[in-house]
Amino acid sequence: MKNLLSSGDRPRPLEGVRIVECGIWHAGPGGSAILADLGAEVIKVESLDGDPVRVHGRRLGTVMLNGFDKEDWSILYEISNRSKRGICVDLSSDEGRQILARLVQTADIFMTNYKRSTIPKLGVDYETLARINPRLIHIAVSGYGPSGPMADLGGFDPLGQAISGMVFITGSDEPVVLQAIILDQITAIAASHAMLTALYVRERRGYGQSLHVSLYGSAIWMMYANILNTSVMGKSFSLAWNRAVTPPMRNCYKCSDGKWVMGTSHPEYKYWPIYCDVIGLRSFATDPRFATQEARAANIRELIAAIDKVMLTRPSREWLDLFQARGLLFVPVQSFSEVISDPHARENGYIVDVDHPTMGRVAFPGYPVHFSANSTRLAPAPERGEHTADVLAEIGYAADEISRLKDRNLIK
Repeated sequence: MKNLLSSGDRPRPLEGVRIVECGIWHAGPGGSAILADLGAEVIKVESLDGDPVRVHGRRLGTVMLNGFDKEDWSILYEISNRSKRGICVDLSSDEGRQILARLVQTADIFMTNYKRSTIPKLGVDYETLARINPRLIHIAVSGYGPSGPMADLGGFDPLGQAISGMVFITGSDEPVVLQAIILDQITAIAASHAMLTALYVRERRGYGQSLHVSLYGSAIWMMYANILNTSVMGKSFSLAWNRAVTPPMRNCYKCSDGKWVMGTSHPEYKYWPIYCDVIGLRSFATDPRFATQEARAANIRELIAAIDKVMLTRPSREWLDLFQARGLLFVPVQSFSEVISDPHARENGYIVDVDHPTMGRVAFPGYPVHFSANSTRLAPAPERGEHTADVLAEIGYAADEISRLKDRNLIK
């Protein structure tokens, strides 16, 4: 597999770690993809038909994502399976389960996000695989957790957002789903965190174990502050964003060029006079309506309306330079298109250009951590069954055995 991007010749942090994956869609496979970024060898075991995200991932809601004339592939499949090796095996057959057993003997981690009822049927449960490899780390990713009345239900990103309350964090009276695959990615990050932690435990203490990560649990964990504040206050906690009643230095403003700038929380006792000076409303620093934090809160709509008028007199870049020169923390509000071309994101490797065999030259998100002694990698997601013959040969299958398995339609 061609390596599309590597930050130098330094070793990758997880070189030598092998992950065997029986996963579909994103929440599970996305976690092992993160470890593939770090150099782990991830062997994705697909059915003969392939991961359903290859086909069904071409559409997100009403939006068609694929602009490429290619079967068995989608952008969402690429996101979830970058840098992996792919094999296709019929796990419902004895021969297929024997192949998986040989792979598990060589693995550090096994990941699956199949439904709880499917896992034992295919023999990919922890108890079965741990008998093959007692040091194995087994991680299952689900919709709602390992037990309870919803444990057997399938889960997708919007369902996890719904049950966790995440659909109300925008402040709308109607539920609003955050797009795209936000909760799936958070769950993938939680899964990668869990796998790395278990690897550390095994290296220090010598034993493998089973792990479980869910969409529901990950969503609650992400909304830590909302959940805890709701518990303390005894009612649903909501800080719905409303510019008209938001403190002036923790607000966003439209500028004369049509672009927006955003500020954050500043110690108001220190920065309010400076802020008033920068925007040319010096009298507001001592005006009784606005001189104190309490007065500003009482007259907030009048204050924000006055600042809005001033902010429309200069372009965004000019305002940003003025604010930043005086120690006020403001940044541009950017669209995704602007993020892709942002020179700061590119200088830090947060956005990288990649020559992809299907998509051509496109911008990818880079790995967000800088290592002084290691590098990361990015390679294309595998074609369906691209590495089956190679992987089987590596675990001891002879060429004639591989041919026989193909002829019997047990592998692809």
